[in-house]
Amino acid sequence: MRVLGIDCGGEYTGYGIVEQDRRGSLIHVCSGAIHLPPRQALELRLLTICQGLTRVMTDLSPDVVAIEDVFYAVNAKSALKLGHVRGVAMMTAAQAGLKVVAYSPLSIKSAVVGYGRAEKSQVQLMVARLLNLPAPPEPPDVADALAIAICHLHTAATLERQQASAR
Repeated sequence: MRVLGIDCGGEYTGYGIVEQDRRGSLIHVCSGAIHLPPRQALELRLLTICQGLTRVMTDLSPDVVAIEDVFYAVNAKSALKLGHVRGVAMMTAAQAGLKVVAYSPLSIKSAVVGYGRAEKSQVQLMVARLLNLPAPPEPPDVADALAIAICHLHTAATLERQQASAR
């Protein structure tokens, strides 16, 4: 299974594709971040995200897209902008015919670090270790996107084992 993880952000939208081979080993396919100039009009930043994610989906053919679930923010304006980015990511996946699954920040950190309240630096280090990367991914949005993809792979494997044992 090839999973595209997307970390929606106002300045950077991180993405990462991770596969799992038949032995259960995680394989880093690609990762990066779409930079969004803060002074650019919102609609142009959203277009940049759509174009960047479309390119990734077209070039690398993921099977599913995983994103972070909606969370509560103190600043309503920031939450609204993040909601726009998240909506564009989901729409882009739907246009590519891909299913979108969402995970809470707590679930993502638990799946990768083993602790739901882990710091960003801990997520970066664990992602690097799990994917045998030479260094922690930068910016942190890239590590978060890879963590979201890893979370989906771990969750899907667990569900598959549960279904097999129920038969």
